[in-house]
Amino acid sequence: MIRVGMVSFWHVHANDYARQAEEHPDTEIAAVWDEIPDRGRKEAEARGVPFYESLDELLKQDGIDAVIVDAPTNMHREVMVKAAAAGKHIFTEKVVAATLHEANEIVDAAKKAGVVLTVSLPRLNDGYTEAIQQVLAEGLLGKLTLVRVRLSHNGALAGWLPEHFFDAEQCQGGALIDLGCHPMYLTRLFLGEPDRVSAHYGYVTGKDVEDNAVAVLQYDNGALGLVEAGFVNSCSPFTIELQGTDGTLLYGTPESRMLVRSSRLEAQGAGGWVERDIPANRPSAFHQWVSHIQQGTTADANIHMALELTRLMEAANLSVRRSRPIRLDELQP
Repeated sequence: MIRVGMVSFWHVHANDYARQAEEHPDTEIAAVWDEIPDRGRKEAEARGVPFYESLDELLKQDGIDAVIVDAPTNMHREVMVKAAAAGKHIFTEKVVAATLHEANEIVDAAKKAGVVLTVSLPRLNDGYTEAIQQVLAEGLLGKLTLVRVRLSHNGALAGWLPEHFFDAEQCQGGALIDLGCHPMYLTRLFLGEPDRVSAHYGYVTGKDVEDNAVAVLQYDNGALGLVEAGFVNSCSPFTIELQGTDGTLLYGTPESRMLVRSSRLEAQGAGGWVERDIPANRPSAFHQWVSHIQQGTTADANIHMALELTRLMEAANLSVRRSRPIRLDELQP
């Protein structure tokens, strides 16, 4: 049994990860720490486990094998470097850190300590992602010219997002670094590494962080990736659109169906829009983390994409601050 310490309930998904740890047959929650003690005590009492006032004390416990990190983004480096040094495996909410330099420090600390680090990038494991990769592998779209992925909700309008999600220091950003992570890593997956990133932020509700955002991934071959996210849309479906020289793929416009139209398919007698089957989801990032711990393996593909995600997010934030596109080679490694 892998005994897990919950490190903060700051993030809105913390209870989701706690539930996964409670439901998995090979993990159990053994302790809680929170930077807000009253919140941590409440969560610990609800689960019948100890609450530790000090993170260092929790990490000293031999009976704790791993931690789930849902602390504020600006605390990620401090928390995870400490956890790695204490020999605890780490599962963390995205982003692993807000800057590439800090993210590399975390990854290096995990490697040095020999612990398994896994970042929650859930949509990499969804069936539609696998189906899109299969379409690309078949070459049905030809050369990709544009990828657009949109994810948005009404959290800033309806008031269900916690107020600390609009704290620029804690979050290190707004809609893009929260919701926009998912469109960002999917766009990166489908199009590959861009050369430059530019971004534009909107402040519809007047919060300290952006609640409306678009980032553009630019490629020297002329391709473009459009990443869209917001907290100010009440009826906006999760949408993926891929355009290529030989065809188009649409998903979620608005139904959860995948449609492909391709000159290559038409040449084979399949005219018009063709619906593609979507396979079942792969095991979640949490389940993969547990398997890596049990098997003594590492989440290399996951960590590679997590680092790429941080790199793109840092470039987008710099683009807004400097009012210009940011080349990825400008970032401090």
